[in-house]
Amino acid sequence: MFGNLDAGGAVHKYATIKQVAGEYTISELCKLFRVSRSGYYAYLKRQVTDRNKPVKDFIQAVYRKYDGKYGYRQTQLFLLQDCGVWVNHKKVLRLMQEMGLRSRIRRKYRSHYVSSVGRRVAENALQRDFKACAPNQKWVTDITQYRVADTWLYLSAIKDLFNNEIVAYHMGVRNDNELVLRTFEKAFEKTKDVTGLIVHSDQGFQYTSYAYHDMLPKVGAQISMSRRGNCYDNASMESFFSHLKTEGLYPYDIRSVDEAQRRIEEYIQFYNQSRPQRRLKKLTPVEFRRQLSA
Repeated sequence: MFGNLDAGGAVHKYATIKQVAGEYTISELCKLFRVSRSGYYAYLKRQVTDRNKPVKDFIQAVYRKYDGKYGYRQTQLFLLQDCGVWVNHKKVLRLMQEMGLRSRIRRKYRSHYVSSVGRRVAENALQRDFKACAPNQKWVTDITQYRVADTWLYLSAIKDLFNNEIVAYHMGVRNDNELVLRTFEKAFEKTKDVTGLIVHSDQGFQYTSYAYHDMLPKVGAQISMSRRGNCYDNASMESFFSHLKTEGLYPYDIRSVDEAQRRIEEYIQFYNQSRPQRRLKKLTPVEFRRQLSA
């Protein structure tokens, strides 16, 4: 009848007890849910005198709108963007804890060793400096994979470090040079002049290929690469992929490659146009870029 009695935190349990209090005694319910009677009555008192209820309602609305994906810091930004309400991040954390609201935990990426024997490797020109003062100064790029049944879907993406915008991406079921080259074709179709641009990647075989090393210098771009097996040298790109999977893929029961592609396309559009970022002065990547030209 009550489902998982340990789910949702103390506040959720108190709310359930209040809902069925007419059918059972308070002592029986508190014992069943393993909470104290004093805690329950304190909860009822807060319900009457809770000055934070309007803010909690906003937090609850944001939490539900985004399927419980976000922690207190990103929730704070969505409160401002979606509700026009600015709340101190410490208060957002405290209220979310009171309401038993928790974000989904992102999976951590792992370091892998990659040999450079017989490969064209460039120096690390980026040196983990993931900031740029203008568009098209620094791009980071990488490939990630997502499994659908017995098929792997590969996503190649390019991110501009000026505003963290995904400037181009390409998907396919084959992880080959064409996947990367097509991604850069799309990027160069939108950005004609990339003279002086630094393009940073890991040492994957696509990025050490002759085709890749011939392509970028021709348009005036400089190639930069992470050290062998060091994912932190490209942490900005890894961070985007982590957000993509945790927020745009893992919450859903995806059964086909077409659906996975649709989810990825929708998330990239959401990430660029609707997801505010603290580093961008609480603006979305597109808003931040447009502010520059305003």
